[in-house]
Amino acid sequence: MRRRRDNRLLPRSLDSLLPPTTEPRRGKDVPARWRADAALAFVALIWGATFVVVKQALLGISTVYFLSLRFWLASVFMALLFGRPLRRAGLKEVVRGLRGGAFAGIFLWAGYMLQTYGLKYTSAGKSGFLTGLYIALVPIIGAIAYRRWPQASEVLGILCAVIGMAVMTLPSFGSHSSLLDINKGDLLTIGCAVSFSFHLLILGYYSQRARYEAVALGQILCAAVLSTVSLLAEPPQASWNGQIVFALGLTSLFATALAFAFQTWGQQYTTATRTALIFALEPVFALVTAVAVGGETLTFAAVLGGAFILGGILLVELKPIRERRHRSS
Repeated sequence: MRRRRDNRLLPRSLDSLLPPTTEPRRGKDVPARWRADAALAFVALIWGATFVVVKQALLGISTVYFLSLRFWLASVFMALLFGRPLRRAGLKEVVRGLRGGAFAGIFLWAGYMLQTYGLKYTSAGKSGFLTGLYIALVPIIGAIAYRRWPQASEVLGILCAVIGMAVMTLPSFGSHSSLLDINKGDLLTIGCAVSFSFHLLILGYYSQRARYEAVALGQILCAAVLSTVSLLAEPPQASWNGQIVFALGLTSLFATALAFAFQTWGQQYTTATRTALIFALEPVFALVTAVAVGGETLTFAAVLGGAFILGGILLVELKPIRERRHRSS
């Protein structure tokens, strides 16, 4: 039975953008929540681990061109991965999922583009911090739209994660840059955080109400099309070498096709707020990879920031365990 939409619960300004609810699936067919959380943590691991590879590859290829190729290759991989279940689902279900995924894909593409162009005018450290604000924006936007406020443990966890992001990125702002110095790049990057927030909320809705395989494919196809159109503003340039080819293969298969497949599946069984909090692990994994592979130095600020992020996640993850033990005692 389809849930009837109640427009009275939503502000008009957000009603046209967000679906009516983001409650995760419940029932006998739902796996243990830790599996969904583990899948999302795995996505953060993939994204963090491939950051160094992408950074090096972008020295020889224009960003939008790289994104366009990455999303098109990922679309092919994902179509092959989900070919059998999509054929079994039927045309109506597939179209429904593709449509929802395309809606989420608009915000996914917008987030990537705003972040890319914002980096031209702001520092990498500041960009990392401002992008990470989507962790806090997801529950705020969701609460405004759905009148469903996050639990106290989630608020504390998000606060710890944001503090951790700040501690990790503040030292790399540079001596002539601070949070009080807002420039065009900062505004673009804040727009990126807002876009990623809407992407998480919309993806969470459609993944719970349509074939997640079609939703996952729809968002990647949409991002591929929009990235290709964006080449009109930034003509493709590349000095092809093995490093670029390796980065395209790695990111399109693992960091895009598999990662977004896992994310879309995982968001069926958890909330967008929890997803955003788990994704705070991405800079932690990126740091570990940079130290282990890229030869970067591990600083006290990085360790402290990572500890805050992990602490914030544990605040949320350990509460259900305590509640189950309390009920069983």
